[in-house]
Amino acid sequence: MLKHMKIKKSARQSVNKPVDTFSRRAFVQGMSACSAVALQACGGAAAPLEGASFFGGSGGTTPTIPVEPAGSGQHPIFGADKMTRQTQAYQTRELAAKAQQAIDYGTQATNGDEGLYADYRGSYSKGLPHNAQGEVDTGAYQALLDALESAENRDFEAIPMGGVRKLANPQAAYRFEMVGLDSHKTFMRPAPEFASLETAAEMGELYWKALCRDIPFAQYESNTTIQAAINDLNAFSSTVGPKSGGKIDPLTVFRGATTGDLTGPYISQLLWQDIPYGNTSIEQRYESASSGADAMTNTASWLNVQRGGGTTPLFLGNKRYINDARALSEYVHSDFSYQAYLNAALILLKIPGSFDFDNLYNSSVTQGAFATLGGPDVLDLVAKAGNLALSGAWYQKWLVHRRARPEAYAGKLHYQKSNVKDYGLPSEILDSDGVGRTFARNETYLLPQAYSEGSPTHPAYPAGHATIAGACATVLKAYFEESVSFPDTVVASADGQRLSAYSGANLTLGGEIDKLAHNISLGRDWAGVHYRSDGEDGLLVGEQQAISLLLDYSRTYKEDFNGFNLTKFNGEKIRIQRGVIF
Repeated sequence: MLKHMKIKKSARQSVNKPVDTFSRRAFVQGMSACSAVALQACGGAAAPLEGASFFGGSGGTTPTIPVEPAGSGQHPIFGADKMTRQTQAYQTRELAAKAQQAIDYGTQATNGDEGLYADYRGSYSKGLPHNAQGEVDTGAYQALLDALESAENRDFEAIPMGGVRKLANPQAAYRFEMVGLDSHKTFMRPAPEFASLETAAEMGELYWKALCRDIPFAQYESNTTIQAAINDLNAFSSTVGPKSGGKIDPLTVFRGATTGDLTGPYISQLLWQDIPYGNTSIEQRYESASSGADAMTNTASWLNVQRGGGTTPLFLGNKRYINDARALSEYVHSDFSYQAYLNAALILLKIPGSFDFDNLYNSSVTQGAFATLGGPDVLDLVAKAGNLALSGAWYQKWLVHRRARPEAYAGKLHYQKSNVKDYGLPSEILDSDGVGRTFARNETYLLPQAYSEGSPTHPAYPAGHATIAGACATVLKAYFEESVSFPDTVVASADGQRLSAYSGANLTLGGEIDKLAHNISLGRDWAGVHYRSDGEDGLLVGEQQAISLLLDYSRTYKEDFNGFNLTKFNGEKIRIQRGVIF
């Protein structure tokens, strides 16, 4: 008998109440103050990773896992003269599974919004029936909760829908994986609350991002609208994003927080340089909508989209290098799941000396890397990491947080500003200059969207693009030497029609991989479909699953494997070797 989540309307979750999940998925325990990971290698004890963990926490106890008893044979890969190949393969899988099962991190919690508001104002409801003010039919929302509780296909088929758009694959939240961390063992902080100052600051950033979509990245230091955005965003009491001296400035505004993000051009070299593709190459020029082509700026189109109505795609043209946020938004509109990281791997594989310095094939005089620790290995794990990350994202989206999209928040803001209903939104966002300028442009307070259909039909937190970015970037950093300088660096012209040589601060492979991850995850914010925290926290979920994937695969090499070395998004350096994190 399955133990289901307690999500009935009569017993909604409250803040910090643990989320019950299915007993078949032994639920993960938390990020904060989590233990140092000291997973045992096959056949021997391992030193723990000092003061660190999967997620960057410290302290707590060190989990242990069963290992092969002495005398039962030898290491399942090395010196295995007492075991058949089948036994070796079985024990490698068994020990990897036990190691994953032993990970224990704290209790996942929600932000409590779903139980706080009878009208579900902070919860995802796009595609369901809504009234004229964009408030969800509570009976339809309860049907969604019933289906998520039962996990039965017939209950999902019974959910009342408001239009032609379907919900995006909620049953993927229950999927099992055969490698890496189970999706129900991922952990992230509760989503920022609907009426919080953090969400208000995130929305302030989104209104300014919509106003700045057509400003070339190359002009940020001199543009007056960018400066107005900086002034307004610094006035929020809970400012978001990286800062310099405690303030947002032209060199930090709208960027990610890693060293790579804050060095050089806004866009990663991995989104500009030609992609080697077999016996040809692909120029990275992409079509986008025309300047000012925003959607959902009036209440009729906004309401149609909330109900799941059909829309007409915006016309695309002006093929160019990614030079502004509109071009970046369109790239992450049409990309397939791990496209950017497949392309990045192909670019990195062509750079001489790009493999991690500890890769033993760098110094071999008789052998070259290929199926192991070479190109096919990289390409395989990048693809695996991408879909593994989606499993974690879908669990968190549908079974835990169910956070409403920014476009829904903007509707509540519009009606509160129009004195129709008070939704309890903070004065900081109501009085934002970005909101005021949006009204002056469109005569509504709705958040302009880069896509005619607005967001996809799944909850906001975490961003799927971000979890993929976190996972795939982590795999790339594991295989390639992060400290190597990126060769032949370029920068796009203000109009995006050409690339020229870049001669600024040194750009490294690791820095540009981190920048790529944030370009993709925050690119969805530029479109208006995600909050910053959806991206930043989503990167960490993807990183968790990629590290677990690398842990499993680190057990499989016959070579004198020196481990995967990488820098996490929080700056912590780790090595993963034979199922152990150092």
